[in-house]
Amino acid sequence: MEWSRVNLRRIYEYALQREHEGRNFFQHNAQRMSHEAAVGIFRKLQAEEEKHIAFVEGLLRGLGSENIAPQARDDSLTAEGFFAQRADTEMLEQTVIESMVPDVTILRMAYLIERDLAEFYEMAASEAEGEAREALGALSRWERGHENLFKELHDRVYEQYMKMPWGG
Repeated sequence: MEWSRVNLRRIYEYALQREHEGRNFFQHNAQRMSHEAAVGIFRKLQAEEEKHIAFVEGLLRGLGSENIAPQARDDSLTAEGFFAQRADTEMLEQTVIESMVPDVTILRMAYLIERDLAEFYEMAASEAEGEAREALGALSRWERGHENLFKELHDRVYEQYMKMPWGG
């Protein structure tokens, strides 16, 4: 039994399932968020999760050929996407953050989803070799970028929440 084919198939299938779950979470919660800026971020993340899904599907297809990870050097994964650009976090001015206080739980869940998936990809990459390690590492870096954004947003919103007067 060759480790790379059997285990990679399982890893990629699990990753694909998690990416679909993440996309569905962001799609569903974009409709529930109370502020337009947050809705925009969730919709952008939903679109990025679509890229993750396509990337992992390509990895699965590649398992049937001699090249395990034909898309491992996909520029859309190596670039950190819109999350690396400060413009998106800077658009969340104080008034925006205050209006997002009801969304603190959703932001926490988004952060945890991204953190868990980044950790999964890091663990899988540490066990993989060659192109598979490269592909899983790229996915991990992408998820870490998402995690960092949601951690920052959550912490800013939570700080405002904690400063609100209790009882009205």
